[in-house]
Amino acid sequence: MAGTGPFFNPLIQSTAVASPNHVNELNSPWQVPAGVIGRNLLSLREVEADVAQSIQRVDAGNISSMFDMMAYEPTGRYIFIPHETPFGAGVSRHDTLTDTTELLFAGDQMAGGKRECEPSSCDRWAHDFAAFDPARWTPNGTVWLGEEWAGLGRVVEIMNPLSPAPEDPTASALIEGSDYRIVETVANVAHEGIHFSRAHPNRVIYYIDEWNSGSIYALRLKQAGDYMAGGQTFVLSVDDFAASGGDASAMWNDEVNEGATRFGPATWIPLTDEDGKPLEGVTDPFRDGPTIDPRDDAGLVRGGRAAADDVGGTPYGRPEDMEVGSLKNGSEVLYVTTTAEHAVLSIEMLGDNRAYVRSFASRATPKNLGLPPTTGGLNAPDNLAQDASGNIYIVEDAPNRSDVGGDVWFARDMDNDGVAESIDHFMSMQVAGSESTGMIFHPTEPTKFVIAVQHPTSTDLGMVPDGFGDAVWEFDIAGAVPPPAPDQASQSSTD
Repeated sequence: MAGTGPFFNPLIQSTAVASPNHVNELNSPWQVPAGVIGRNLLSLREVEADVAQSIQRVDAGNISSMFDMMAYEPTGRYIFIPHETPFGAGVSRHDTLTDTTELLFAGDQMAGGKRECEPSSCDRWAHDFAAFDPARWTPNGTVWLGEEWAGLGRVVEIMNPLSPAPEDPTASALIEGSDYRIVETVANVAHEGIHFSRAHPNRVIYYIDEWNSGSIYALRLKQAGDYMAGGQTFVLSVDDFAASGGDASAMWNDEVNEGATRFGPATWIPLTDEDGKPLEGVTDPFRDGPTIDPRDDAGLVRGGRAAADDVGGTPYGRPEDMEVGSLKNGSEVLYVTTTAEHAVLSIEMLGDNRAYVRSFASRATPKNLGLPPTTGGLNAPDNLAQDASGNIYIVEDAPNRSDVGGDVWFARDMDNDGVAESIDHFMSMQVAGSESTGMIFHPTEPTKFVIAVQHPTSTDLGMVPDGFGDAVWEFDIAGAVPPPAPDQASQSSTD
């Protein structure tokens, strides 16, 4: 349960970005509050220089590896790092005890044209995957990986994530159904945010369609803990959206939706029956398809998006990541970033397929309330993290490659009602061409978290031959210098 105030002195500005391989990238990629200590766990350069380690890199410039939303297993020894590459996507496992990294699974790169075959005689996506964004440790002790902006919008389950790494980790060399499998009960969408319910972890799974004007979904499993036995899929629909003129098949910001209500009471609308079969008149949500706008070719798009449009699923501006928490009243709550809207939603679960959607944080939310102000501003929130007290951290997607780095914000919701009173400036990126991603707190050491530097310019070895590359860092907030008392802070901000 959330409700704490900031435990640190917030930053007062976003930081400047340095050149590739600058000392900042190698030693201190983020500007952080006083007393917060960080150390590097791994980088592409370090892993690739050691013949005893392995990691995924494809031929794609600075997006050759693309570390993304990481997962811990329950002891915190291992970190699973998904690779958001345009083909040949995989997952690496970092052992924090031995400081070694191994590639566990990867697509065979056929979709990237690395192997010869005629389109009529082979399926280039049969053993290839792309744009793995989330990695999630499941209640069953497996790891889920979701395809986002490339591939077919599938969820891949790694069945034996703690076993020794295979000699050949490519999908075509492994036994599907034993080493990995496709989770066919989850709709095909542009996956990013996937989480298991806290109240019903073996029964309910929440996920997001990250593509333009995507919606928010829930899967209620038919059999507890059995991801393959079927279940009923729902999409979230705000009750007054259609009544206020909203059109689910239009873009969230199209003229027809300008005055439409996307907050307030909402209902989980079924897309399938309890066995997972599409309802009459609803597009098959499990249909494979490329990531395209359904208005260009509704017959090709991934099925989850089209199905949501069929039943009036409320569209949002690039909903991306998600965290599941609890409000003060005991209700389960989903926190969802809407990147294109520069905002974060909170969705309170009310039971009986009912929910309530609120604005948790946005550009209208005060910054560093009662403390020295910051010139930074909330810009394109992408990822979310949650600490042991339930506080939410907002990780920006932007600005990528500009002179000023993206930020991480602490959302202050001290009354824990699902609406933040302030967003407090926590970290700011200093690495050229990069964004922060994958922030996740340690499961047994609550003052520690890891966060990744994604797609820095230094990952492109053609531009930076000795590039440090994508990297994972660990931070400890135990020694953070606390802010002054409110009356002192108020006085200092007016001096």
